[in-house]
Amino acid sequence: MGYSLVILSTKSLCPFLTLLVLASLEHKSLAAELHEEQDGRLEVEAENFESQTHAKVRRWELTNKQMTPTAVSDSDPNHAEKASGGAYLELLPDTRRNHGEKLIPGENFSNEPGKVGVLNYKVRIKTPGKYYVWVRAYSTGSEDNGIHVGLDGKWPESGRRMQWCVGKNQWFWESRQRTAKQHCGVPHQIFLNIEKPGEHTVSFSMREDGFEFDKWLMTTDRDFKPKGYDEVYKKANAAWKAKQAAKPKPPLVLPRKADGTGEITLTEGAHLPWHRLSLTLDGPYAHEKDHQPNPFLDYRMTVRFTHESGSPSYEVPGYFAADGNAAETSSESGTKWRADFRSDKPGKWNYIVSFVKEKQVAVELQLAGTPVSPFDGKRGSFMVAQAKQSPTGFLTEGRLQYVGKRCLQFTGSKQYFFKVGADSPETLLAYKDFDGTIARKKKVPLKTWGPHLQDWKSGDPAWQNGKGKGLIGALNYLAEQGVNSISFIPYNAGGDGDNVWPMISPDEKLHYDCSKLDQWQIVFDHAQAKGLFLHFKTQETENDDHKVGHPGNPGHAPAALDGGELGVERKLYYRELIARFGYQLALNWNLGEENTQTPRVQREMAAFIKELDPYDHHVVIHSYPDQQDKVYPPLLGDQSELTGASLQNHWDQAHRRTVQWIEASKKAGKMWVVCNDEQGPADGGVPPDPGYKGFSGKAKEKQREYDLHDIRKHTLWGTLMAGGAGVEYYFGYKLPENDLGCQDFRSREQSWKYGKIAVDFFKSFSRDVIIEEMRCHDDLVANTKHDNSRYCLAKPGKLYLIYLPNGGETELDLAKHEGQFTLDWFDPRNGKQLRGEVRELTGGKKVRLSMPPSDPGEDWLAILHKVDD
Repeated sequence: MGYSLVILSTKSLCPFLTLLVLASLEHKSLAAELHEEQDGRLEVEAENFESQTHAKVRRWELTNKQMTPTAVSDSDPNHAEKASGGAYLELLPDTRRNHGEKLIPGENFSNEPGKVGVLNYKVRIKTPGKYYVWVRAYSTGSEDNGIHVGLDGKWPESGRRMQWCVGKNQWFWESRQRTAKQHCGVPHQIFLNIEKPGEHTVSFSMREDGFEFDKWLMTTDRDFKPKGYDEVYKKANAAWKAKQAAKPKPPLVLPRKADGTGEITLTEGAHLPWHRLSLTLDGPYAHEKDHQPNPFLDYRMTVRFTHESGSPSYEVPGYFAADGNAAETSSESGTKWRADFRSDKPGKWNYIVSFVKEKQVAVELQLAGTPVSPFDGKRGSFMVAQAKQSPTGFLTEGRLQYVGKRCLQFTGSKQYFFKVGADSPETLLAYKDFDGTIARKKKVPLKTWGPHLQDWKSGDPAWQNGKGKGLIGALNYLAEQGVNSISFIPYNAGGDGDNVWPMISPDEKLHYDCSKLDQWQIVFDHAQAKGLFLHFKTQETENDDHKVGHPGNPGHAPAALDGGELGVERKLYYRELIARFGYQLALNWNLGEENTQTPRVQREMAAFIKELDPYDHHVVIHSYPDQQDKVYPPLLGDQSELTGASLQNHWDQAHRRTVQWIEASKKAGKMWVVCNDEQGPADGGVPPDPGYKGFSGKAKEKQREYDLHDIRKHTLWGTLMAGGAGVEYYFGYKLPENDLGCQDFRSREQSWKYGKIAVDFFKSFSRDVIIEEMRCHDDLVANTKHDNSRYCLAKPGKLYLIYLPNGGETELDLAKHEGQFTLDWFDPRNGKQLRGEVRELTGGKKVRLSMPPSDPGEDWLAILHKVDD
């Protein structure tokens, strides 16, 4: 073993131990060896290092069962008994054991790796790849629990800040990286990329003194976990929850008021197909902070709406609406209970109210509950007239639904939906004009949407004497640019933004903010009237399991609902979203951004949404790029209620990945609607327009590898030419108007223009073509192993779309299809079909397609139609 020993507690030293001491003083290990990787794994005892450097301020000292360093400060007892091999290293002296003791950068703490206390290990790698690094350590207090790892003298970001929070007072394997938003560490982020086989040096250096280091390993298996790892976390989480539950929480005592009369009010004004109709019941008095009974959890209001013909019939969940006008009054209490509905058929509609009470009856859908008199059983009818004039937005199209094809379809117009939208900012709802909305991070302030105040128009909605104009104006601007989709996260507590939640506070997960949600509803109603699809990314990745707020970070309640499971908190969250916003015509429910839950939980969530949503809205899931091959396969076909995928990929991978999941879903027996909703790299995404304010210098330098034209070619058209249903644009996190801070959608005006051109083309095109019969056929154009950039979407023998990102020439294989074809060209930059360029080609062979004579090197779309026989 390579012992790094200075002074031992033994009274005398044998000659061999003396040699060890001398070796230590020279910073070398007598037992150094070359550690060899086998089958993608390497495991090494900490004391078997090759050399130690930067040891002047802090150095690694050996402890085993027989000897303990005594010449340096260390208050920890000897932990060698259960250490691997009976020995371990400790970084001494240890002068900071808890938060109360002084932190001295460069002495007892180093956030910069490679500066203090460096251990080096020689390794031989046979299998290059991505190696996840684990370390076995012993941590007793709030400090002494961090270390860095590097490779070949370099210290990549992926090796910095290994962190331990659970598994205290025992030897425990860990592989988590401390981040600014997650101090107790994020899994799968500590790794080394080893690109070449051969000899390398793996190094560890001090982050905190007093670190006790027993062993380390690295593996290419991302899912590797040491024996007992999950059990330790489950035990710690259970203990933390028990501690929180034990804290006294007195029930809220509020003055009680008389219950309502049971009177029902329907929305005044015209009752027309697809228009919102609100049924409001004057029911039992409640306050949004009530515990017993909880108005959100312990009452269940459901209204069955049935057309006089008997079909269709909808079971619509209702919700507690405070005084019925909370958006204006900010009321927290009242007797109003509401169900929102959009009819899809003129004529007489009948309704009957179910109103029951029972503990957790709102989320336990099979629980009958006790009818509450006189509210349960209320019934009535109303007439829906035939619309006499064309309304605006989606009111002209009807409800958007999944129909088993690769695009969603409107039930009214039968038009297929291709989207181009704003994926950013994910904090769209972090708006100062919404009640109960606060910023918990100084670097992510609330939005004013000031740049779009100019876009608000007389007659547009607002609340409380002019609030809301900025965000309403932003929606107006997007719609005017041809954008038809917006994306947002309604719950990001503990996440990147940490400023949006529908509850009265992030820690009150069973009590919802009635006035805030009414104000959200005003915004969403306006979005739909403007033709903007609502992409509900129902949670951020930090919210989907125990990673945030776990026992090692007891200062905050866990951000994850039910610790990542489908329990009471999560069911209530979905019920509130569906009850309050499910009546909207065009939306999807996304199980979460970069979702990391298990397939079992993902299936359960999708099934719960499917059971509760009366309109069967589209349900998708978003995943990390390197996790798609793991996340999606267990959910394809009849394995889940999912109907699509929300892809996150590098900008030039959109086409390939869209093709992959369309074809995989088709093979599984249920075609998915696949969209590209986030483009990498994470710090860049879709860049601002050239010349946009602030887009220069260092920010512009980040875009040197690609620009908005590459996004148009390979993300926008790449997705649509793969058979995808559209894109939403992500703004990165290091550019002007980024994913968290954006308040000015004009920053990407040129990209909106290009998106409108593409969507308008496919929208008009699909009126005359059976769009679902067209598939990606890149094999029919002259792609090669080294150049696969030409895209072809076709119904062979009938219709071909060939996209040439860089112009030039290509061949189209028509060998199996004889006859005459017309060829004309479309300009994706300006939205024009060239006149005078149409010509005829003869099939039965390969034909050459040459770009139009103008604009050489620019992208063009060739359109080939079979001439009718």
